[in-house]
Amino acid sequence: MTSSALKRRAREARDWMVESCFPLWSQEGIGTHGLFREALDLSHRPLDSESTRVRVQARQTYVFCIAHDLCWDRDRAERLVQMGVHSLKGSCLRSDGLAGRILATDGSGLSDARADLYDTAFVLFALAEAAQMGNEDALPAARAILQSIDAMLADAAQGGYAEMLPRGSQRLQNPHMHLLEACHALHRADPDGPHLERAKAIVSLFTEKMLDPETQTLSEFFRPDWTVETGEAGEIVEPGHQFEWVWLLQRHSALTGADLHPALVHLYDFGLRTLDEEGRAFTSARRDGTVTDHSRRTWMQTEALKAHLAMIELDGNDEEHDRHAVQCFDVLMDEFLTPQGGWIDRFDEEGHVATETMPASTGYHVVLAFEELIRVTGV
Repeated sequence: MTSSALKRRAREARDWMVESCFPLWSQEGIGTHGLFREALDLSHRPLDSESTRVRVQARQTYVFCIAHDLCWDRDRAERLVQMGVHSLKGSCLRSDGLAGRILATDGSGLSDARADLYDTAFVLFALAEAAQMGNEDALPAARAILQSIDAMLADAAQGGYAEMLPRGSQRLQNPHMHLLEACHALHRADPDGPHLERAKAIVSLFTEKMLDPETQTLSEFFRPDWTVETGEAGEIVEPGHQFEWVWLLQRHSALTGADLHPALVHLYDFGLRTLDEEGRAFTSARRDGTVTDHSRRTWMQTEALKAHLAMIELDGNDEEHDRHAVQCFDVLMDEFLTPQGGWIDRFDEEGHVATETMPASTGYHVVLAFEELIRVTGV
């Protein structure tokens, strides 16, 4: 059972999205040639650019799926989702069906066509969300992309998927994490498909290769055979990703009916040790929990909020998880989000604003965390 304080914040989150965020990004965040803008300036005005990332097209498509779900101008939301789906199944893709990285804003297509699992995962995630909304083009497009992933990126020898083409010299957990998120969304859109089996394989990879057995912390960088990088690259972890996996593992258990992953509590407890007294999440820490980089970004706070909410779902009578969620929301609303529907994406270690733009890609993190807050509190 969630507190009245957290429910009040869930209503505040809904109001902020419906009254500020969706209107702002549906007006100033729309570019030319059927593409979402890459960024606004810190005065919430459009910034022209020669390119935009594929992940921005996917994430903004998701944002307007949620706008539709929350009954914000549903006709306009539906048109913007269709605009996004059109590019995600068209200009965002290479001839082999994988997503590229960067689009030219003049409508000429991909300006960086290197295949990237991270971007492809977000394309799948957005298409899954659009399919759940009722978009008829989304699910066939997602199924075709999955076939390309299996044909081009699957690594039968070492496990998981190649993070990019040409293949890099490092393995990365982050793209696999977001592919897991996409699989969960695809299962909800296509429950008879094989998506949970793919998700289970990624969780097994997490358990066997990504998770440090001694500290139960999540590594970021690996050698091609999935052994952890030595030196600083192997010692430093990201608290935001520890929190993100807490939420994903809780969701995975709920969708599959499997027992909770034993690492979930360890990841959460580690993340808590890295927060400051006000509940802020920071960029990096050592495996003993010592923060090594006190700069902070919006997405780290949203992942902490999602983890607190996941723990509330697991133990609804724990007032401590509720208190952490309230505290985290207040940090987000007071320090990172603007009344006009935008955000300050990054602060440096001294707490000064460390960005000159307002990246559209941040909206996915905020809207997803607030969507979860509304769902868990039931407001």
